[in-house]
Amino acid sequence: MKLTCTLSLLLSVSTLTVSAQIKVTNLKPTDISKSVRYDGKVINAARFSDRAGEHLIITTETGERPSKDKDFDGRDADLYAYHYAVNGAAYKQTWQMHDFIKDCPVDIWAQYLPNTFAITDLDKNGVAEVWLMYKTVCHGDVSPSTMKIIMHEGDKKYAVRGTNMVKVPGEQYGGSYTFDATFKAGPEVFRKYAADLWKKNLLETWK
Repeated sequence: MKLTCTLSLLLSVSTLTVSAQIKVTNLKPTDISKSVRYDGKVINAARFSDRAGEHLIITTETGERPSKDKDFDGRDADLYAYHYAVNGAAYKQTWQMHDFIKDCPVDIWAQYLPNTFAITDLDKNGVAEVWLMYKTVCHGDVSPSTMKIIMHEGDKKYAVRGTNMVKVPGEQYGGSYTFDATFKAGPEVFRKYAADLWKKNLLETWK
């Protein structure tokens, strides 16, 4: 009985220690080192530590801007995410995400969804998961927008792809999504978190 209690206590302490390894500090744009390069306006920035070391994550949006292709009278919009491994004052980029809409002559969106950026350790392995969610669309009507969840855990990338939902009187369109192979093979806790996040942001709203 004493041995069982001791093992249970050790397991509990181990779990708490792993969970506590993920430390996150949100940053303002002015907190970012001038040696770190990025395109667009900073939407989220955070520094965090896990068992792999110190990290910096930045998400940005360019907003809509004139198309670079002079043959088109359209607009472009890009969004980015940058991940850096931090070693003292040195920053080494380890991955970058980039999505975009090009040459759009009507309404254009390439934006992160509010309150969806997160850094977690859902599987309690001491390696942080970075969650990004955004929508992209070029349309002149009320059709659904492309919506994606991108999650990085270390050097693994997970993706959920689909559309948001649009409701009009008597009809509704879109709302479906698909887990990529990495998500399907990964921990159930990842899929549950992603599905809940999708559900919370499913319905298109216009301001």
